[in-house]
Amino acid sequence: MNCFVIGNGGWGTALGMTLAGNGHNVTLWGPFEEEIQAIRSAGENTVYLPGVQIPSSIQWTSDPAGAQDADLIVVVVPSRFVRATLETFKPHLRENVLIVSATKGLDEQTHQRMSEVATDVLGRDIAILSGPSHAEEVARGVPTAVTVAGKDFHPPSPEGSGVTGSLEQIQAAFSGKTFRVYTSDDVIGVELGGTLKNIIAVAAGILDGIGLGDNSKAALMTRGLAEISRLGGALGAKPETFSGLSGVGDLIVTCASRHSRNRAVGERLGKGESLQEIMDGMKQVAEGIWNAKAARDLAKEHGIDMPITEEVCQIVENGKDPRQALQDLMSRDPRAE
Repeated sequence: MNCFVIGNGGWGTALGMTLAGNGHNVTLWGPFEEEIQAIRSAGENTVYLPGVQIPSSIQWTSDPAGAQDADLIVVVVPSRFVRATLETFKPHLRENVLIVSATKGLDEQTHQRMSEVATDVLGRDIAILSGPSHAEEVARGVPTAVTVAGKDFHPPSPEGSGVTGSLEQIQAAFSGKTFRVYTSDDVIGVELGGTLKNIIAVAAGILDGIGLGDNSKAALMTRGLAEISRLGGALGAKPETFSGLSGVGDLIVTCASRHSRNRAVGERLGKGESLQEIMDGMKQVAEGIWNAKAARDLAKEHGIDMPITEEVCQIVENGKDPRQALQDLMSRDPRAE
């Protein structure tokens, strides 16, 4: 397949390497030509994925027109740029191209999931890839399992490409010796699991920064999963999805890993740093910071109680003291689990 990855960050680079390792023709796109030239010259994405050699077979471009011959498009840009990026690429996408989003987040203005944003812009369904998958490990071939969710759509097959258009074809494109892909028809659940766990990971990092222990983090993750499941159920997700890779699996890795940017930002907040100074020094994105308010507001729209999300929102939006937020969570009225 001809695969075109939109986004030259660490995750986009790792997914491009995965596809190239499976024998596909891969082109990665980034918006800044100077960054693309630097990657070409170094054979390494020194900004977003340092220390990992990139196969020479991967092509690099800053021209959206390069997507016009693609059989498979993978969208891996930060959530706040997805809408504008899809608008830019829309004239260059073939009608029968398969599109997969690997972006975890909500539109900050509309509170839409990325699949809903794509439907708004492109007028069509896309698939969603999510799960416990740090780019640093995927790029180095560390065994990883994820989920791809979508409708089993069947657009016309490009002549000679062998692409059927089914979700199983997308599964096959990504699957390899170290990257295992499961399928699901629960787009809502898979997207929400991947999105909301980032907010819980910020809270987990705050606990680390304060210096609390394993009991505290276990309680936070468990109650965080309850929040994710409540909102997911209200939006039509399947409950069992949150027990899977894109639910509890992604929650575990993001709350616990040294690679997790969301957890790392939370840790620095817990140690007393201001959000502004943390974000000013970051090259990469912490989606949990951007999405806390959108998730809180989405929950309110549906009458769903999400106290951890609310407190994270108060910390990142209003500068609430993390220790006060913890005290307020612990002193809530008693209730049944």
